[in-house]
Amino acid sequence: RRLLERLGQMPWLDTVRIATRAPVTIPQRIDAELCRALRESHPAVWVMTHFNHPKELSEASQRACAMLVDHGLPVMNQTVLLRGVNDRTQTLEELFRGLVRWRVRPYYLLQADVVRGTGHLRTPIATGLHIMERLQGRLSGIALPKLICDTPRGRGKVPIGPKTIVASVDGRHTLRTFRGEEVEYLDPPSPGPEDPPPA
Repeated sequence: RRLLERLGQMPWLDTVRIATRAPVTIPQRIDAELCRALRESHPAVWVMTHFNHPKELSEASQRACAMLVDHGLPVMNQTVLLRGVNDRTQTLEELFRGLVRWRVRPYYLLQADVVRGTGHLRTPIATGLHIMERLQGRLSGIALPKLICDTPRGRGKVPIGPKTIVASVDGRHTLRTFRGEEVEYLDPPSPGPEDPPPA
């Protein structure tokens, strides 16, 4: 509470994102007192959980997430793609569906950082792309996270996605759906002299 009060004295700061594994590893720490402190703070607090596998969706974790949400706190989730742990479409589908049932929004599916000693846990980028292509038609949009690569040496997050625009010529675009169908989409006609400028 004291830290959030100090942050609230910074007029340029609108939001604070608290990234935490507490709902997974120590869910009893999420209590009414903590939730009230987070809810009443200015700047506004967003909670970013880190569930990586459906086996982490315990009853205690569900209670912790429900308490956060019921106190009016937005809760989202970052999942790290881990080789041999959660690098299968079915595993992530189960995780993301479970989180949405708890009112926790899957936000990022992160390509694991390039850190010495963790190469055995990292997956090729193609694995994440393949999983996202398969999840696209199986999950609601609210359950579908962005696939992100947090680039080395702090160069920022880069969204990664399957190539869905097959061709674009003169305002005609061929798009590939999640079913593999190719569909044509036409841009609107250019505005005429009597058309108002865009707002």
